[in-house]
Amino acid sequence: MLCAGILLGLFYSMFDFRITLPVFAVYSSFFEIKLFTIIRTNIADEIILLILLMGFIFISFSRERNERKNDGILRANALYYAMISNAIFLIFAILFVFGQGFITILILNIFSVFIFYLFYFYRFRYKEWRKSVK
Repeated sequence: MLCAGILLGLFYSMFDFRITLPVFAVYSSFFEIKLFTIIRTNIADEIILLILLMGFIFISFSRERNERKNDGILRANALYYAMISNAIFLIFAILFVFGQGFITILILNIFSVFIFYLFYFYRFRYKEWRKSVK
């Protein structure tokens, strides 16, 4: 799903792909504020974000093919460091990124915890493997 989401995201950004449908909106503010109503909008970006998010969730919460007994500890440590890294990332963005770039950072923040988590988990797992080989 992650690969499909990335490919769809690239396709969406390069070709301005659109899927316009009526959807239920709890809150909408394009030209006027609307609450609890049906609006007609392009939902391609929402679909792509959902596919990407589901891909990251599946990768992050799936067990490894050969799960080790201490992988639970590695996962907890990875989550801890991912949260700290994400907080530092957001603090940096709040201080130094403005305008549309900040909105892009907020969209990226949907996935950044998963990216940091996967980075740290596989890094810790690699270090454990290196220790066991020596």
